[in-house]
Amino acid sequence: MAREDRRLEPALAPARGPVSVEQGEIQRAGLGAGVPDRDGAHRSLSQPQAVAVAIAGLLAALGVALAPMETMVATHHLFFFIFLLGGLTRLAAAMTPLPRHHSPALAEADLPSYTLITPLYREAEVLPELVASLAAIDYPRDRLQALIVLEADDEVTRAAARALDLPSFIQVLVVPPGTPRTKPRACNYALERARGDLVVIYDAEDMPDPGQLREAAARFAASDARLACLQAPLRIEDPGFSLFLPSQFRLEYAAHFEVLLPALARWGLPFPLGGTSNHFKIAPLREIGAWDPYNVTEDADVGFRLAAAGYRLDVIHRPTWETAPTTRAQWFPQRARWIKGHMQTLAVHARGPVPRQPRNAIALILTLAQSVASSHLHGPVMGVAIALALVDFLPDAAFQIPPHDLVLYFAGWGAAAIAGARGVMRAGGRPKALHLLGMPAYWLCQSVAAVKALHQFVTAPHHWDKTLHTPRSGRPRA
Repeated sequence: MAREDRRLEPALAPARGPVSVEQGEIQRAGLGAGVPDRDGAHRSLSQPQAVAVAIAGLLAALGVALAPMETMVATHHLFFFIFLLGGLTRLAAAMTPLPRHHSPALAEADLPSYTLITPLYREAEVLPELVASLAAIDYPRDRLQALIVLEADDEVTRAAARALDLPSFIQVLVVPPGTPRTKPRACNYALERARGDLVVIYDAEDMPDPGQLREAAARFAASDARLACLQAPLRIEDPGFSLFLPSQFRLEYAAHFEVLLPALARWGLPFPLGGTSNHFKIAPLREIGAWDPYNVTEDADVGFRLAAAGYRLDVIHRPTWETAPTTRAQWFPQRARWIKGHMQTLAVHARGPVPRQPRNAIALILTLAQSVASSHLHGPVMGVAIALALVDFLPDAAFQIPPHDLVLYFAGWGAAAIAGARGVMRAGGRPKALHLLGMPAYWLCQSVAAVKALHQFVTAPHHWDKTLHTPRSGRPRA
């Protein structure tokens, strides 16, 4: 029992009922000092934004009622502009060489203190593998602090933590009850107790490269003070069998983390961070108020918050391995949450300082705005196009699809395929033609998830759809 008391911090019930972390613990600890009443995802839309959305919806409805063909043509052109923008961005990224950094390794005595934050909820099955992955990290134990953060009502994972013989540098925290119950709220609670000069976020299923912390520490030491965050590439493990969703998820991650983000970093543009393996200097992170507890993609949000405050983001090379969702039940809610969170982030930063900062505004458009618009438009536009093609085909068994549409669509797919293939090769794998050909079908799946994301954005903006993970034991890596 003595070991459990030392390793497991109990949840302390608030004296006057549940309170949110940002209203209680964070303000008391000084997090967000200098950022009073900051804007965030607790407000989905500002009043001007709500009015603009209402006007746009009214005009769209009038267009469908009074001029359906013209409205369809306008939507068609809007979609293909967005599709072309995404394709050109990925093609340019695929042609951009990787950033070259030669930061000398730090001597053992010069390594800064590091805090690892790993928020978990209902992850008892993967907790032993997580602890083993953290224990494998190559970093001096006297400068390493790992905080595994659990929720107060997660009795199963808390029991699993008590049953483990944890290394001395790992501590288990239990977040006091409160709202919203989200990953960023748990991260903020842990950040109050962080002792490191640098801090990194890992997820339950992560297996970081043992040398990742040393690389990040060396890069921070060799860079200017404006560098506030380094993103490690996330690589998806080979599940050992060929299924549509895992193969597409793996291809998507390769294009994003091995091609797009390094290119944006080389172009000097900010980018939405991945949900894990972001390494921060702790001072700038606290300066901007840490994570927004109401944003369900707090990673994307905090990247642009740092950029808006004048800080810089970059990437490192040593990866973190993750597992892919293998079923629709795993993939669908996760994707809907990501799209909803990107909508939240767009809304927040569109009414903040980013539109007045040209480089940051361009990055926001090329990443989140293009992605959200494409997710929502791809399914409906392609569905209508397929239906019209079938109607055109039935009378005379001949298609009359405009050639420029075909050229544009195949050019967009080709650019995405080139980026995906290049990303897979950079990650040490071999791209497969069947996976590349399946990309358009995967985009249609994302449009289905976008419907749920839009519905939740209106009805349950702060609800966190949990992604279930299973142990990786026995799964081969690529």
